[in-house]
Amino acid sequence: MTTAGILLAAGAGSRFLGSTHKLLADFRGQPLVLVSLQPVLEAAFDEVVVVTGAVDLTAVLPEDVSIIENHEWERGHASSLQAAVHYAETVGHEAVVVGLADQPFATVDAWRAVSETEGDIVTAVFEGHRRPPVKLTEIVWPLLPIDGDEGARGLFRSRPDLVKEVVCSGKPFDIDTLEDLERWT
Repeated sequence: MTTAGILLAAGAGSRFLGSTHKLLADFRGQPLVLVSLQPVLEAAFDEVVVVTGAVDLTAVLPEDVSIIENHEWERGHASSLQAAVHYAETVGHEAVVVGLADQPFATVDAWRAVSETEGDIVTAVFEGHRRPPVKLTEIVWPLLPIDGDEGARGLFRSRPDLVKEVVCSGKPFDIDTLEDLERWT
């Protein structure tokens, strides 16, 4: 089975009131998107993909990362997930492990554990909270929402029989506001 590691980075980051888009904001000496991307790169997926949209991240992303632009990013989180799944299907991947570009505390061990766990829907659990990364095999791709701000969470509710949890190291926090950035740097 070939698996793509996918980082969703298409949103506007509207709650972040800094001088730049939150994914380009300095987080511990690097743009936030690169800090979140590093564990994905280290997890040794068959391919690493970043889904962009509201802001151009091309200048800061490494050359060995595939970039998918979601032109419909304003339709919500689900549209980015659909863009990722469509790309994965087109190039022949059978599974994706999806995470968020504003979630810098997901460790490489978490990405690997989710990827390596058998199941059609596998989610990381950090400190008792289900959070990305989430593995989705091609069997469940047709069940994903096509728009809105809910990605795979709807599947967790509608198909709990398919969901496997993996307790992972790391933190369940994401950077949504300038205060979050300041708190965690």
